[in-house]
Amino acid sequence: MSLRFIGIDPNTGDEESPTVWVDEEKKELVLQGWKPDEATEAECAGFEVPGHAVGIPDHEAVVRIPARMVPMIREACDAVERAGRVH
Repeated sequence: MSLRFIGIDPNTGDEESPTVWVDEEKKELVLQGWKPDEATEAECAGFEVPGHAVGIPDHEAVVRIPARMVPMIREACDAVERAGRVH
């Protein structure tokens, strides 16, 4: 895996570290964030989206990312687009 570090939450402390990377080989964003509380996860799992099953598949996760990290996420999106096709 060829991860490129983009940034970490600027307000991070010793025990929190929402982080953004780009996997340049797979052309994907990799995000580390906070686990949602049970109410948030249940709300996300209950959304009905046409063409998709309701719920969160076992191989997927919901994470929370602070809005102050939007510039890093934009930078990561730009890096993935430059690296090739976006999934």
